[in-house]
Amino acid sequence: MKKDEVSVKKIDENTLLEKSDSASPSDEMRSRSAVSKAVVKRLPRYFRYLRELLLAGKNRVSSGELARLMGITASQIRQDFNCFGGFGQQGYGYNVSYLYRKISEILGVTMGYRAVIVGCGNLGRALAGSVMFAKRGVELCGLFDVNPAVIGTSVAGYTVGDMDSIEAFCREKSIDIAILTTPRDSALETAARLANAGIRGLWNFTNIEINLSLSGVKVENVHMGDSLMMLCYELGEEE
Repeated sequence: MKKDEVSVKKIDENTLLEKSDSASPSDEMRSRSAVSKAVVKRLPRYFRYLRELLLAGKNRVSSGELARLMGITASQIRQDFNCFGGFGQQGYGYNVSYLYRKISEILGVTMGYRAVIVGCGNLGRALAGSVMFAKRGVELCGLFDVNPAVIGTSVAGYTVGDMDSIEAFCREKSIDIAILTTPRDSALETAARLANAGIRGLWNFTNIEINLSLSGVKVENVHMGDSLMMLCYELGEEE
């Protein structure tokens, strides 16, 4: 085993998200508006597979190798990466560490975003205990709820705050993202409060569509039931 391969294997998982020299994507990449949604949706998959390769001590990977791992074509991988400057060298392939860092920059992993969870029911508690935030460079800063029986209790090491204080907390801590897991009947009102508190992104699990474009807030509406129904549909095709 080569010396540099040994050093990569000794990397602790937490060091993979260290900030690079630049906290913004490469100057070579095209305007984000020119990149298709389909390409953007594949970026998190690249991030996950490259992370696994890096932790396994892999220094170099070809588009063909990455394609076999991910179940897509090498041509598709090259086309996707060309949207952001290419990143590879003919005859060499891709430097895993460099490519991982660049994909991380594009996805905002190196930006140090801060988040709060609003709603401490079963889903909110589960999300609070997840390691996905740290793995993706998002710092979870607090949890909030309206239920007096929940406020002040400890969830995943956080003391649940009162919703009456969320605006002040978001402004004081410069919160970027709110994860919304409230009941659907209070979702719109809560989303508006969060937008007024200065959050810039909303990860919405309330099962209703929320649009805050007029407030300049980006929203990702998550409908887990849709994914389940797609699986059921595919099962039905086999019958």
